[in-house]
Amino acid sequence: MSSPRKYEVELERRSSYLDQQVGQRARELFRTTDTNLMSGPDALQLRLDTSLSRTPQGRSTTSHTENGNQEHETTTQESFLPPALHGAEGLSLEIYGASVMRRPGESPQDAGMAEITNTSLEETASRSGVRAEEQEPKTPSKGEWRGVITDSTPTDNETPRSPTSGAVAPLSPITTTPSHQDQVIHTLPDALDKTNNSVSSEQHFVVVAIDFGTTFSGYAFSFLRNPDSIHVMRKWEGGDPGVTNQKVPTTLLLTPTGLFHSFGFAARDNYHDLEPGEAKRWMYFERFKMVLHANTDLHKGTQLTAGNGKLWPAVEVFAHALRFFKDHALQELTDQSCTQINNDDVRWVITVPAIWRQPAKQFMREAAYKAEMVSRDYPEQLLIALEPEAASIYCRQLRYHQLVADANSPQPAAPQATVAADMAPGDRYMVVDCGGGTVDLTVHQLEEEPLGGLKELHKASGGPYGSIGVDEAFEQLLHNIFGSEFIEQLKRKRPAGWVDLLVAFEARKRAASPYKTNPLNVSLPFSFIDYFKKTKGSSVEAAIRRSGYKYIKWSSQGMLRMSPEAMRELFLPTISKIVGQVITVLQKPDVAGIKYLFLVGGFSESPLLQHELRAAVGQSVRVMIPQDVGLSILKGAVLFGLDPSVIRVRRSALTYGVGILNKFVYGKHPPEKLIIKDGVEWCTDVFDTFVTIDQSVAIGDRVTRSYTPARHSQTNIVINIYCSERENVQYITETHVQKCGTLKLDLTRSDYTVAPHRRELQTTMQFGDTEIRVTALDILTCTSVKATIDFLNK
Repeated sequence: MSSPRKYEVELERRSSYLDQQVGQRARELFRTTDTNLMSGPDALQLRLDTSLSRTPQGRSTTSHTENGNQEHETTTQESFLPPALHGAEGLSLEIYGASVMRRPGESPQDAGMAEITNTSLEETASRSGVRAEEQEPKTPSKGEWRGVITDSTPTDNETPRSPTSGAVAPLSPITTTPSHQDQVIHTLPDALDKTNNSVSSEQHFVVVAIDFGTTFSGYAFSFLRNPDSIHVMRKWEGGDPGVTNQKVPTTLLLTPTGLFHSFGFAARDNYHDLEPGEAKRWMYFERFKMVLHANTDLHKGTQLTAGNGKLWPAVEVFAHALRFFKDHALQELTDQSCTQINNDDVRWVITVPAIWRQPAKQFMREAAYKAEMVSRDYPEQLLIALEPEAASIYCRQLRYHQLVADANSPQPAAPQATVAADMAPGDRYMVVDCGGGTVDLTVHQLEEEPLGGLKELHKASGGPYGSIGVDEAFEQLLHNIFGSEFIEQLKRKRPAGWVDLLVAFEARKRAASPYKTNPLNVSLPFSFIDYFKKTKGSSVEAAIRRSGYKYIKWSSQGMLRMSPEAMRELFLPTISKIVGQVITVLQKPDVAGIKYLFLVGGFSESPLLQHELRAAVGQSVRVMIPQDVGLSILKGAVLFGLDPSVIRVRRSALTYGVGILNKFVYGKHPPEKLIIKDGVEWCTDVFDTFVTIDQSVAIGDRVTRSYTPARHSQTNIVINIYCSERENVQYITETHVQKCGTLKLDLTRSDYTVAPHRRELQTTMQFGDTEIRVTALDILTCTSVKATIDFLNK
């Protein structure tokens, strides 16, 4: 007889199969629908992956040649254009191979930004009473665009040039626009989901979230049919006997040839068991996640240094770790379900710090591709979750009896009540995520119904103030006592002994409490004691006495005895930075009225941190700490995978834009920015802003620009993207502006049997998700164009 779990999995598979059939039927209907009803940005745009894409509600115009044949369509949103971009302001984006946009009859010298005044398809339909999808396109009397080929397109062997390399007409800045899905959805099967998610790729029936931490990592999962049940993986190879481990150390062991050997406790234990001479050949990695935060020049070729000093590609190290979790999770799901669970059945979620920039997020995604966790053809199978957001989602649904008791806070009348039950729309709270490597602070506000959800009020802040700061303080203490030269030699000559020492300190660190009065003993490995005697000619005990530390003694059992005061001194520098960050955010006027503070993350398990934070801010906000504080992010990431739209508004971490050309205005633009192209005076290096730092950006908000290739044979368009930590940016050459990525449109695929006179590509960027996303549409054929943003190839 089949088990209930197996029956449940089969139901999920059959449901996914039916969804696929609906998607296939939708595509068939799309291909057989009159193209006159489907063309243009105001009609239904069905991407190649069969997802329904929200499109800007613009004004649609049709340009004709002299013989009356339709040439192309384009849209704009006049009401949202900045005043400086109206009229004859000609704009030229930094784009390798594009065309200047101009009105018919204009010379290239007079080309500028045209204003289109035609009514939209939706407006016309509302006045005439005719359904929008049945409305015949009309020929406008003005507002047409035409493309003029420039000589700026590089050849295959030519180096792309500067912002003068072509021109396009930008559309509106970021806006929220109504979708036309409901307007035309009746032409498709009723069962088709009216969302932006891809039907063909939504085959998963289980969500697996991986909390990839600096010091410890783990995963949890939940089936879609039972989302309230979240299973945390607790069975790990290795570790302390008889102890249930919720997570494993983020440690990786590779063979001397670079092959995967083990991860987690197994990697640590196997490395420990190697002979000193053999250990020098093996590659042991720990705390390697921090390289993605600390490296300001992160790229695909970034390397990590193993314990033996050997360099190895970072993307391979991360891929090995993710592959381990993928294989482990699939096997665990298969064992529990009594049926084979495949990778396609899973939606994966990986957590990252909220303060990470786009290159670090993309690096994690590249590692997931390399680990074959997700395919580049269906990137939506993987979600990048921000750690404090995940914790925020989880903490709101906790019950009061699941929180750490606080004598200073009023006890709820109903301990079984949820925290969310006491929250009303408009209530604000802070999430402080203290992990092993970083600390993230975010502020959320509960939104009004009917949409509900959460709105981010303050862009993520924080820094490298995680628990490894305590480890670094302990290492500095060892340097002071035994000498820096010896400690560095010990790491190289006795790497396993060094790992043993850190493991012993980790156990004592977790036990540190403001309420303990007994000393804490840290066991020094025999290899440490023996190597010190051989190299220094004296005992460890003598070195401790010479150091003069009042609160540190030597135990006759071979242990470093630390008083509670000595341990507290190791914590205070890191805790002081965390408390200072929290107070700084609480004092900001734009987040005034915060009621609650949720303390989460692995480091938040520390009683010292809990005590100091409550003492500092407990009088102004209610500090809430989940009992399973170390699993809050992991469980919240599962909930995020089940409903990624729960965070509806985020704040932009940076100001993003591209370089453009503007008509030169004497007295306004610097003389050194003047260039003359085809007899026209232009101001070069102008920063065209997509979104500004700390700007509120909702899910679905989009920035749309149109680009036109300069040659029929052109295979791609490349645009440089710039960013800044300042809100007001004028030129891309300012010292605080840096190139942070490239936008690439792949033109190799084409549905044209005859090359059109002009090809317009409508490119849409979304800044409201955890990652910046881009899509592109060929206006004439209503087909998707492959568009990518690369932050690792600057």
